[in-house]
Amino acid sequence: MDHGPHPGRRHAAASPGAVRAALLLGLALPLAAGPVSDVPIYGRFGQGVHARRAYADPLRDVQARVEFTAPSGSRHTVLAYWSGGSTWSVNFSPDRKGNWAYKWFSNDPELDRLAGSFQVVANPGKTELDRHGPPRLSPDRRHFVHADGKPWFWLADTAWNGALLADQFEWDEYLKTRAAQRFTAVQFVITQWRAGRADEKGRAAFRVENGRLSIDPEFFLRMDHFVQAVRRHGLAPVPVMLWALTSKDGESPGETLSTAQAIELARYINARYAAYGSMWLLGGDGDYRGDKANRWKEIGRAVFPPGLDRRPVSLHPRGMQDPWPGLLDEPWLDFLVYQSGHGDNEAKWRWHREHGLAEGWKYEPPRPVIDGEPDYEGHIAYHSRQVINDATVRRAVYSSLFAAPPAGVTYGAHGVWFWARKPVIPLDHAATGVAQPWKECLAYPGAAQMKLMRDLFDRVAWWTLRPDGSLTAASDSPVQALRSRDGRVALIYVPGGAAVQLALSGFGAVARAEWLNPRTGESIKADRAALAGDGGLRPPSPEDWLLLLDRAER
Repeated sequence: MDHGPHPGRRHAAASPGAVRAALLLGLALPLAAGPVSDVPIYGRFGQGVHARRAYADPLRDVQARVEFTAPSGSRHTVLAYWSGGSTWSVNFSPDRKGNWAYKWFSNDPELDRLAGSFQVVANPGKTELDRHGPPRLSPDRRHFVHADGKPWFWLADTAWNGALLADQFEWDEYLKTRAAQRFTAVQFVITQWRAGRADEKGRAAFRVENGRLSIDPEFFLRMDHFVQAVRRHGLAPVPVMLWALTSKDGESPGETLSTAQAIELARYINARYAAYGSMWLLGGDGDYRGDKANRWKEIGRAVFPPGLDRRPVSLHPRGMQDPWPGLLDEPWLDFLVYQSGHGDNEAKWRWHREHGLAEGWKYEPPRPVIDGEPDYEGHIAYHSRQVINDATVRRAVYSSLFAAPPAGVTYGAHGVWFWARKPVIPLDHAATGVAQPWKECLAYPGAAQMKLMRDLFDRVAWWTLRPDGSLTAASDSPVQALRSRDGRVALIYVPGGAAVQLALSGFGAVARAEWLNPRTGESIKADRAALAGDGGLRPPSPEDWLLLLDRAER
């Protein structure tokens, strides 16, 4: 639920009637300094303030932060940002009902000590994010929960170019479809990058002239609507701040900007979009290993310092890399993202089972682990050079979910990430194959099967599951198993149709055994007699299946 101005324009206070109507419709409201109308819990407080003084370099000449005081007395500090002309704006999302106060602190006398208050009320929205709040780390740091503690499953779709190249009608259609398919988040790039050099209007987020970074407020004014739309449809925005793999043209900020410039850009993005419940990917497709980690440590510490409110942060790495051992002590690093990539040979499947997430979840301190880029449906596979189908997508997705305590996974369709409007090879991605139109890709079978995956995981308390290799008879088996912390439930993924050899002597008597079909969602009773001791059984058909075991009636 959004409640704030379009930054960069002069606003008057909204009438109470307009406020009530906008709260019901989820519209943005104009606000002015002083008394502020009611703001829904988990919504957005927004305020734009004009400075009388003219600045030659407003991005750097003015520093401003705003301190918000909750009804309990706790304080939350966020940065304000230059939103064009002589206007500075702030966005904030309150997580408690009651009376909140705010105060500006700035080197500009017009902004400094500006203060006011607002009332936070119940949220009338209907999405899970409206009712329960944006995601954050769980108390055990193994998965994500809403602000009120309800478990939140990361099921992100990949639309790297979506917010750049879509028009608003296309974007709404896309988001409506993915929300209906039970996706919970969208990964997208929020500046120009390797495969998207400008937005649909031809504007770029930034440019560098004479060694100085400049921001285009009009680019971000357009982007505001696209980020708001993600949140309005009940999805968490997952923007990449600094894509870190560039072409020869040097367009991607994570690799070509200086460290100081990268910090300026990422700070700006954080200040503008954190209040929408964003989950940050500070870098995209980067190599953060070895000495290269030092640059990202410096950026992360500067963008997300102690004392400022912070949404969950990670980095998106290159394929089948593990950059995390050198970054585990970073206080701003909240969850670990891997890219299992777009392969399909046995080495890739072994990596799923033995490396990547399978190792990352054991690092200390504990953090949720996510495969942020498994095989894209419709993409050309690296090894077989065949078009990746839904069977390969399912294997990659389930292999990742079963490699670690499940926190979620990302799906991708080749034509959606590039936002293709006709069959085309994506810019600077010649080896990936022809991307089909994004509307066609929305209906790919793998996307529909992601909904079934969520439905199947919701049949158990998925946040209590942990990998348990003791349930499989062979150490080199492609079969993977999860077991609940109390030991009563097991979920087993069988990637092929061969007979399954299990080691269940330590599980106890099986009270219920069901085969779950990841292609259709159907459930078929399994032969419990065949499970006695360390027996084996055969799935109902040669495709992949899940086996749900319960040792006691629930």
